[in-house]
Amino acid sequence: MSRNRPPRGGSRSSAIGRSRPGRDAGPSQRMLRVGEMLRHALAQILARNDIADPHLAGVSVTITQVKPSPDMRYATVYCEPLGGQNAKEIVAALNRHKGFLRGELGPMIAIKFTPDLRFVEDESFAEAQKIETILKSERVSRDLAASDEGEQDDDIG
Repeated sequence: MSRNRPPRGGSRSSAIGRSRPGRDAGPSQRMLRVGEMLRHALAQILARNDIADPHLAGVSVTITQVKPSPDMRYATVYCEPLGGQNAKEIVAALNRHKGFLRGELGPMIAIKFTPDLRFVEDESFAEAQKIETILKSERVSRDLAASDEGEQDDDIG
């Protein structure tokens, strides 16, 4: 056996610069694929209106995104009722019926475990509306008009 050969498994210092998968990186391709499969299945279940709850009666709920945990045991479901009305009550009603939804979901998906669901309100729509309102405000229009005039003066000179 040669004494100059490096030890098997590499040295400890070579592993320092490597990032651990799942920590620094975003979701894996499998997590994205499973999340999309869960989103489609939940949308089909909710479209049937099988849940007997007064908060969900006649309400159209949009499932915007499903983020499964790395071990696929849990999934966070981002949802928003159509029009954004009574979102807190609707999300609470979905969380009350998550056991029923999980039971309906099981036969529809092709993964080993049906994940536990946690419904949360998708606030991206409200945030986008807030930004749009700010961009349409008088102050922003005035500032944009002033910056356009400044650019025209620079082009002339």
